[in-house]
Amino acid sequence: MPTYDLGLEHVSLAFATKNIFNDVTQGVFEGDRIGIVGKNGDGKSTLLHLFRGTQEPDSGRVTMRGGLTFGMLDQRDPLDDNATVREAALEGREDYEWAAETKSREIVEALLGGISLEAKIGSLSGGQRRRADLARLLLKDWDILALDEPTNHLDVVTIHWLAEHLKNRWPAGSGALLLVTHDRWFLDEVCESMWEVHDGEIEPFEGGYSAYMLQRVERDRQADVRETKRRNLARKELAWLTRGARARSTKQKFHVKAARELIADVPPVRNTLELKQMATSRLGKQVVDLIDVTQIFEHVQGEVDIDPDVAEMEASASRVDVVPAMYAEPQAHGSVEVAVDDLTDPRLVDAGVAAAQVAAAAKESQEIQGSQENNTDDSAEEITSAAQKITVTGRKILDDVTWLIGPGDRFGIVGANGAGKSTLLKILDGTITPTVGHVNIGKTVKFAVLSQRLDELEKLGKYKIKEVLSRYKPSYIVDGKETTPGQMMERLGFESAQLMTPIKDLSGGQKRRMQLLLILLDEPNVLIMDEPGNDLDTDMLAVMEDLLDTWPGTLIVVSHDRYLLERVTDQQFALIGGKVRHLPGGVQDYLDMTEAIKNGKDPFADEKAGAGKGKKSGSAGAAGSAGAGATEGNADNSAGESATAETASSAPKLSGKAFHEASKRVSAIERKLAKLEDQKADLEQQMAAHDPSDYEGLGKLNDQLQAVADESESLEMEWMELSEQLE
Repeated sequence: MPTYDLGLEHVSLAFATKNIFNDVTQGVFEGDRIGIVGKNGDGKSTLLHLFRGTQEPDSGRVTMRGGLTFGMLDQRDPLDDNATVREAALEGREDYEWAAETKSREIVEALLGGISLEAKIGSLSGGQRRRADLARLLLKDWDILALDEPTNHLDVVTIHWLAEHLKNRWPAGSGALLLVTHDRWFLDEVCESMWEVHDGEIEPFEGGYSAYMLQRVERDRQADVRETKRRNLARKELAWLTRGARARSTKQKFHVKAARELIADVPPVRNTLELKQMATSRLGKQVVDLIDVTQIFEHVQGEVDIDPDVAEMEASASRVDVVPAMYAEPQAHGSVEVAVDDLTDPRLVDAGVAAAQVAAAAKESQEIQGSQENNTDDSAEEITSAAQKITVTGRKILDDVTWLIGPGDRFGIVGANGAGKSTLLKILDGTITPTVGHVNIGKTVKFAVLSQRLDELEKLGKYKIKEVLSRYKPSYIVDGKETTPGQMMERLGFESAQLMTPIKDLSGGQKRRMQLLLILLDEPNVLIMDEPGNDLDTDMLAVMEDLLDTWPGTLIVVSHDRYLLERVTDQQFALIGGKVRHLPGGVQDYLDMTEAIKNGKDPFADEKAGAGKGKKSGSAGAAGSAGAGATEGNADNSAGESATAETASSAPKLSGKAFHEASKRVSAIERKLAKLEDQKADLEQQMAAHDPSDYEGLGKLNDQLQAVADESESLEMEWMELSEQLE
């Protein structure tokens, strides 16, 4: 048996109702970067506690080489509520101590940026406590580092920073990392090997998450082949017993040479055209249109209920001894005039205007008092009867945004904590009224919101799953097949034996899946999901994604899990600087924007320079439907394209006749591109006006549109190459 730096030797562990490990021998060598996956409840966190020594095995032993230090990030932090951030996270370090070293300064700015060091731990939000605990751990030197769900409550930028930090924390071949997380991009980025915890054992795999999935599929295939052979042998033995011996022969039916052969018979993830057709038939042409929308928060008071992250960011700005953030999220501030007849106007109330909130509270109190007294006269005086203009000043969460969301659109939204993503979602579903502008919601729209909270399930806590499911239709059409609620429940990882389990007795992950199930059973046509991956393991995330692939409606997803975001949505947008900006290149475009801002550059300089050419150029994603949104997004990404052009200065320069010919070709391409844009717009209009039930006709139009897009892309690449040579 090899000698591990940290290992389990014939370890067995059982709890009251479940065997966690059965005679497991496994260990960690110096230089290992191990990701740990498995279903919820299979023992991933328990494994880390065994290594840490806070959980004793029933049999066997846990060994550690002498002199090694082991640090662990638990899902529950050990921080003292009465301690300050400086005392708990920095463990008493003065500013000059942590700021003097580049590594420690980077950790503090990345994780504690915007948090007052004198704030009490008990006053922090859940996400801020997580950051403080993570900073406390990373500021120390550890030989072995174990992290249990480190990406919880972190935004995309911080997750990307943490991945880079862990990859560069130790020199090559030194240190060791044990990582439990459901963030598949993070696993692929950081880990060099994987452990799958299942059925009381630990099964190792080489490579990151992608390599693990490939090996797992191959393992399952081989197991199926062995089981098929065993069954065939049994059938042949039975035939021999009844009829006598027969010649035996086997034929190998399956060979795997590469990953593409494993997925050769797997259908496409989703048929976008078909889903759009179904969504159009359910929703019509209009879903949600944001027209010149501006949302201002005047005061922190009142923001907490609307968007706690925004409120916390605003409040931290007034605190003393606040750590400067590694990345300062761009913010828009200003003022607007709102014409109102009454101070209780929802535009003022939702903007946090103090006088409006007082007036609204007084009006509500009067209405309650009047109903109690059964008073029918109009004794309550109007707070304000004459029309007046109110100036609202503060931070603009949305700054003159026009964003069109159509039937079948699948949009993902990213942004830093405090950028205003929750506010945007509440404006979309009509929960809050924007300070300026209009939100047009289609007449046939039926919203459903999968929030981060489980308040909806709390009301059903006393009921059994079977009782709750009985309130819905007996059957649904899912992926073209008739499916019962019970079958959908099993698809989401529940067992039939759990039908009699009360809702309140479900685990956090089970409640999250039940919440999704009940929402889908309500048959909404617009689904808004806020961090849907919370509390789900990698297997259940895959199940949820597969279920959403065939969901025919408009989908809006807010998540910090870039793998999930790019998996279930077709287009991604970033809420940054008060604008909804299209990301043609996915989440990486957003990270490039933040990196440019960190380096003191303005990634939106071209957008500002061209603001006078038209209003749409000033709002990325101004036309959020599939075609138009991508067009606007290209304008936002022009800064990145210009940077690429600069780096390509090594391209050969032209002169003389070659220069003249290239100039003529560039002009011809520009004329052709203009014609193609007209063709594209015409085809999109034809598709919008076409009969949604004529799938064949829509398919032909879509093929024509795709051909135009391909030709346009080819010409754009040629234009860029020639332009570089002409400079």
